[in-house]
Amino acid sequence: MTSSAKSFDGFSDEERAAMKDHARELKADSRRRSQADKEALAEQDVVAKIAELTDTDRVLAEGFHQLIKKIAPELAPKLWYGMPAYYRDGKLVCFFQSAAKFKARYATIGFSDQAALDDGDVWPTTYALTALTPAAESRLTDLVVRALS
Repeated sequence: MTSSAKSFDGFSDEERAAMKDHARELKADSRRRSQADKEALAEQDVVAKIAELTDTDRVLAEGFHQLIKKIAPELAPKLWYGMPAYYRDGKLVCFFQSAAKFKARYATIGFSDQAALDDGDVWPTTYALTALTPAAESRLTDLVVRALS
């Protein structure tokens, strides 16, 4: 076997599942009638997905969802690849990724390029979250507020 003929295993089971989730999300969204209907049902989808999460992930996702509703009610909750995510003007701003989804050591809060977190030539866009302490809530609040500025 030559070096140019290396095998490619493709996507992991978790990645394939996330892509299938995304396809289902797009299909469900296209079937919803009005914008108000889409928004209300999208939030129900997010709440239902959070309820499916296991112990720690569920507690963290519920806390992050409530934090977003409190500090950034202009963000619309919607699933993104099977993860709770929050949009402004139809564009992804931030999301919660459970530890279990990709068999990771910790859950993460991620921000898209729509988030105004720019800081020089290099800056973080994903943050590990192991507990939703007052300090963690304060840090997430600062990040979300900054992301929306």
